[in-house]
Amino acid sequence: MAVRLKRLEGQVIVLTGASSGIGLTTARMAAKRGARLVLAARNEEALSALTEEIRNAGGQAVFVVADVGNEDDVQKIAKIAEDRFGGFDTWINNAGGGIFGRILDISTEDHRRLFETNFWGVVYGSKAAVRGLMQRGGALINVGSVVSDRAVPLQGMYSATKHAVKGFTDALRMELEAAGAPISVTLIKPTSIDTPFAQHARNYMAEEPTLPPPVYTPNLVAEAILHCAETPRRDVIVGGGGKMLSVLGLRAPWLADRVMASGSFLRLEKTDHPPLHPSGALYEPTFGLRERGEYEGHVRGTSVYTQATLHPLATGALALGAGLLLGLLATQRTPDSHS
Repeated sequence: MAVRLKRLEGQVIVLTGASSGIGLTTARMAAKRGARLVLAARNEEALSALTEEIRNAGGQAVFVVADVGNEDDVQKIAKIAEDRFGGFDTWINNAGGGIFGRILDISTEDHRRLFETNFWGVVYGSKAAVRGLMQRGGALINVGSVVSDRAVPLQGMYSATKHAVKGFTDALRMELEAAGAPISVTLIKPTSIDTPFAQHARNYMAEEPTLPPPVYTPNLVAEAILHCAETPRRDVIVGGGGKMLSVLGLRAPWLADRVMASGSFLRLEKTDHPPLHPSGALYEPTFGLRERGEYEGHVRGTSVYTQATLHPLATGALALGAGLLLGLLATQRTPDSHS
C-alpha cells in the first residue's frame, strides 16, 4: 500500500524526549512550521515552559510527563493525543540516554536501565504508534544512532541499545509492509551531535565525557526528522562523518577495531576536566530546555552528505548543472589560444 504523508502544517506530531537536545530543536522547528504537538519527557518544568513558549508564538501544543521505559506512561501519551487532537499523524521516538565507561565497570542495574529507556521505550512507542496509525496512516520515526552500524568503545552498552533499535525497526518495517499497513517507518541515525547528551549520560570515567568529532548541530537532525515526517524514507544517517564510520565498520571492521581501540581514539571521548555530572539523568531528569551541549571543538552546521540523501534529485540537478558549466568553460578558448 502506498504511504501518503501530510504536510507538517496539517499534522499532529507526538514527540518523546522533547525537553532538550534533538527533541527540543525538533519541537520548536515543527511548531514554527505549523504542526500541532504532543510533547513528552520526564522533566515537567521544561515541558511546561516549552508548551507555553509554543502557545505564546501562536502554536498548539500539549505536554505529557512520561517515562518511556514505562509502557503505561507511553499509552498515556497516545491517549492524550487522541483526547486532545483526535489522534496523531507522526510519532517520533526520540527519548534516550547514555553511559560512558568500560562495559565491565558498569553495574548491571545501569545497563538494564539504559535498555529500558533506549530500546523498550522505542518498542512501547512503536506499538502505540502503529495502533494509532493503522487506519489513518502516517509516519513512525525512530531516532537511533550511527553506532548501530559501528559500535564504539566507552559507549558499549549505548551502542548495544542502538543495535537493538535498528534490528527492531527493520523487522517492524517488513512486517508492516507485508500487512499492507499505510505507515512509513524511518530510522534516523545521527552521528556525534552537539546536544547535552554527554552531560545527561551516566559517567564511570575519571574525566568529563565528550563526543568524538566531527560534531554537528542538532538542527540537522531535526531537519531530517521533519523531512521524513512528510516524505517516506527507510533510514537516514545525519552527518557525513557518520556515513564514513558506518562504511568503515562494514567494509573494514578489523581496521575499525584497531583504530577505535587505540588510545588516541579513546581520548576523543574524554575532556581534560574532572566529571561534572557523573550521575547524569539515567534515573531522574536533570536540567532541560537546552538544545546545545558543551562540546569545546568545532561544530558543523551543515552536511552535504545528509542534504544529498534527503534531496537526491535536487542535489543531482545541481551537480549536473555544475558539471555542464565546467565543461562549457573548458571548451571556451582564450583570445591568445590561437597563437
